[in-house]
Amino acid sequence: MENFDFIAYKKMVKTYQENNDPTGWFENIYAGVNGDYKSVFWADLEPSAYLVEWLEKDIIKKHNKTACVVGCGVGDDAQALSEFGFEVTAFDISPSAIELCKNRYTDTKVNYMVADLFDYPKKWFEKFDVIYECNTIQVLPNGYRKKARAAISSLISKNGYALVSCRSRNEGEKENEIPFPLSKSEMNEFITIDKLKEISFLAYDDEQIPSVPHFFAIYQKS
Repeated sequence: MENFDFIAYKKMVKTYQENNDPTGWFENIYAGVNGDYKSVFWADLEPSAYLVEWLEKDIIKKHNKTACVVGCGVGDDAQALSEFGFEVTAFDISPSAIELCKNRYTDTKVNYMVADLFDYPKKWFEKFDVIYECNTIQVLPNGYRKKARAAISSLISKNGYALVSCRSRNEGEKENEIPFPLSKSEMNEFITIDKLKEISFLAYDDEQIPSVPHFFAIYQKS
């Protein structure tokens, strides 16, 4: 967005982080667009092509298959999962984000709701066949990143999958940048700590100018 003040945005995020409230600033962004979901500066307004490619493979062969979208934003990825036959729970910590989704998709089958990844409903533990996480961990500082990763892994049912999309960085680089891209060693903690199996791992540069390096990984819980 040409008129978006990224310097002010990064300063705001840093202030919240320094006050030990690493997710409180999300509501400022979503409420600030005054109901216009197209004005959310990070929204692609279409589902991830890598998510759709995976969904087209129709890997999960079961009835009543379930999915959860972490930090669902304005709802594109949640809707894609729903269209591929999943019963979808999509949550965001921002009430305004959830309101944007419900107003955007008035006939949706997705259960959009306000929830906190760090304090999710107990019934969600190991409930979902698919967890989709896009760019949530990367906006969190320090120990909150590990806490978020562990929470995401705990939502996956036995034999279920976590699909993780994020900006990437080389080891030792961009450690104080907002957002904080993930390194391969951070991603590997899904394997080494959470004991998930890596099904695929893609490193790629997106189509922005200049391009931004990303990871897209698929893990499975045994």
